[in-house]
Amino acid sequence: MRRAGKLEPLFRPIDTFSIYWRAFHVSILKVSIRQLKAARTLVGWSQDELAAAADVSLPTIKRLEAAEGWLGGRQTTADKIRTALEKAGIEFIGENGGGPGVRLRRRHRAKNPR
Repeated sequence: MRRAGKLEPLFRPIDTFSIYWRAFHVSILKVSIRQLKAARTLVGWSQDELAAAADVSLPTIKRLEAAEGWLGGRQTTADKIRTALEKAGIEFIGENGGGPGVRLRRRHRAKNPR
């Protein structure tokens, strides 16, 4: 295309970093309250134990779990909770046709050298 004596490129460069960052960032934000409760149950933690592991207050955990929908509150609080559960072996599953969920990560056994 030609505008005012300048040629414009037919294709604009793709900013792949922004695309990947947005995809990763959005996936982190999408944790539901039901996933949170299920994850806590899978690792066998009480609300008090989750609060201690995530370094957040017990009233915060109680308030978040009393709600419905997506995990709300401050992003740093949600990140702390998610990180604590992931360190305990939880894997969060996004909406991939079957709906969001959680599962325990596979534990890899060390092979016995013979």
